[in-house]
Amino acid sequence: MVKHPTCCLTFFMRTTRSLLLFVIFILSISWFTTSGVWKRAKSIHSESPAKSSVISNALLKMLKQKVTEAKTFINTNNYNDQICFLIDMSLPSGVNRFFVYDLKKDTIKNSGVVTHGNCNQYWLEGRKYSNEEGSCCTSLGKYKVGYSYKGRFGLAYKLYGLDKTNSNAFNRFVVLHSHSCVPETEVKDEICQSNGCPTVSPGYLQQLKLIIDKSSKPVLLWIYE
Repeated sequence: MVKHPTCCLTFFMRTTRSLLLFVIFILSISWFTTSGVWKRAKSIHSESPAKSSVISNALLKMLKQKVTEAKTFINTNNYNDQICFLIDMSLPSGVNRFFVYDLKKDTIKNSGVVTHGNCNQYWLEGRKYSNEEGSCCTSLGKYKVGYSYKGRFGLAYKLYGLDKTNSNAFNRFVVLHSHSCVPETEVKDEICQSNGCPTVSPGYLQQLKLIIDKSSKPVLLWIYE
């Protein structure tokens, strides 16, 4: 039997539409898996925690070196000599790299996950640093943790850059705050990125709040690589 032309046309249109939807689906999957969206989604929604980060001898040596330098700065400038905050940007963002260091017991008191700046990119591969206003990059250097306030993301602490590499931190609105995209525990992949602020999880910020608010002297925060 010869098919009616209308039936053939309908069949052709349905087939073409199905093929077009299939191609769009394949292209969407390809884009999603190769873009930062995939990495970001994995890091935020992954249910499998990363292996607990073990500080290597090299990283521990670097940490101890920073502590020695921090103690000299703290004693010279009348900062809190009990506790300081150290952030090691050489570590992956999915592992604990924000360290609360007990200067008297010479040990890590606790640690948490923290972001780095995206430098105005949707997803920054690797690391870049800048002190320029509008750069949205992390600035390396020592910071004084200043007063608290209620900002766009809730509780936040002003940061004052103390080195040439981070002298514009206050004017750039680089502050210590939290965001729900930052996991409370370590994850396998990179976490979300900030506009230059050292952003921690809500729970971890509450731990830091207990230290900062009861301190009668400024607390030193040092971001290094």
